Amino acid sequence: MKYVSTRGHAGRPEFCDILLGGLAPDGGLYLPETYPRVSRAELDAWRKLSYAELAFEILSKFITDIPPADLKAICDKTYTAQVYRHARPGDDAAQITPVHWLEKGRLGLLELSNGPTLAFKDMAMQLLGNLFEYVLDKRGETINILGATSGDTGSAAEYAMRGKHGVRVFMLSPHGLMSPFQRAQMYSLQDDNIHNIAVTGMFDDAQDIVKAVSNDAAFKAKYKIGAVNSINWARVAAQVVYYFKGYFGATESSDQQVAFCVPSGNFGNICAGHIARMMGLPVAKLILATNENDVLDEFFRTGVYRPRKAAETRVTSSPSMDISKASNFERFAFDLVGRDPKKVAALWAEVDAGRAFDLSGTPEFARLGEFAFVSGASSHADRLATIRQVYEQYGVTLDTHTADGMKVAWDHAAGLPAGVPLLVLETALPVKFAETIREALGHEPERPADLEGIEKLPQRVEVMAPDVEAVKRFIVERV
Repeated sequence: MKYVSTRGHAGRPEFCDILLGGLAPDGGLYLPETYPRVSRAELDAWRKLSYAELAFEILSKFITDIPPADLKAICDKTYTAQVYRHARPGDDAAQITPVHWLEKGRLGLLELSNGPTLAFKDMAMQLLGNLFEYVLDKRGETINILGATSGDTGSAAEYAMRGKHGVRVFMLSPHGLMSPFQRAQMYSLQDDNIHNIAVTGMFDDAQDIVKAVSNDAAFKAKYKIGAVNSINWARVAAQVVYYFKGYFGATESSDQQVAFCVPSGNFGNICAGHIARMMGLPVAKLILATNENDVLDEFFRTGVYRPRKAAETRVTSSPSMDISKASNFERFAFDLVGRDPKKVAALWAEVDAGRAFDLSGTPEFARLGEFAFVSGASSHADRLATIRQVYEQYGVTLDTHTADGMKVAWDHAAGLPAGVPLLVLETALPVKFAETIREALGHEPERPADLEGIEKLPQRVEVMAPDVEAVKRFIVERV
């Protein structure tokens, strides 16, 4: 399997090369040269597999430069009930991502938050940690990971990489804008290879720094800078797996369809759903849900992609989606414009300059229906009302981001074909956003016993202005 850049760089690298690199040399994102197709026979055969077995089958289609026995061992090591141990009471932790039905056969939650940091990011990040260690050992190399987080990516990356030999992590986060629980998960880690930087700005400021450093080819090469944000293709590939697993959990035969509703900030999660559908997974609808930062919803409704400046980005009670420039959207745009890298490069020249682009009235936007996307947005008031309604009606507490997804799922449920089950992707457990849960329900959310008192642990973090050169100096001083 060879990979191409969304902006047309001439190289055709294999998986292990792009695993360590992040962005393509031209600033684009990597995608497979062609999407592998899955047959009906494969769907039937995969239905009975464990999560680790399914991960191996799917990832084998994207990763052809790791021996199959080694890749299988990595999947088996990653996807265990011991690692993903926080399933809801009554659900089978051995399934890794069980479906929790609210209405049997009609409406369910796809549990993706059972990992060590209680967020869906663990599903891909635990695999990424093991892949990094494997490839670095084989090559005798080291890597310095630079990432940005709006809440959950950071802790998932740090828990996956802590103690891994050959790996250092430098994680940027928006100062004071994550929940206390999220901050504690990251900043309380004392491992020597983990470094936290709190940027006095928004997530987009942190993400811009990561992109600027990654685009400095000389610095990136000298200091061996790698990426774990969802710009890293391996993250997206790993996420494809749980769409298939969710499909099998929600259907009885492979001639049925399913719909997914996905809370979306950086577009990585739902991009994996798009790729699963392109591979042949029977997906009737991909329902994209945003919060008040509705850049993506605006595009799917109007054809206008209008990234906001940091000052225009709203601070909300679903902070992991407080994003106004969705990095992974470029991957979908590549498919939307017929995989024409010149068109993508022209569009993102506008985005990188802080301007909007408008595809309304174009043949490209007219094709949008081929990809099964619909979208909607949610507000703080919607969030509170949804959390209350789900708790009162089903006895289930949702986190704030999943509540955004549930609200938008309800908005679109009537438009689905008869008999199509609707799965809302659970993106975190509610304890990560206790303040809003208290506001909605008047009591504390449940907390796993192994994370009691985490906010009281000593924290280690460097607060810095959003300055690319200052971040570079910080890295240089510690490698």
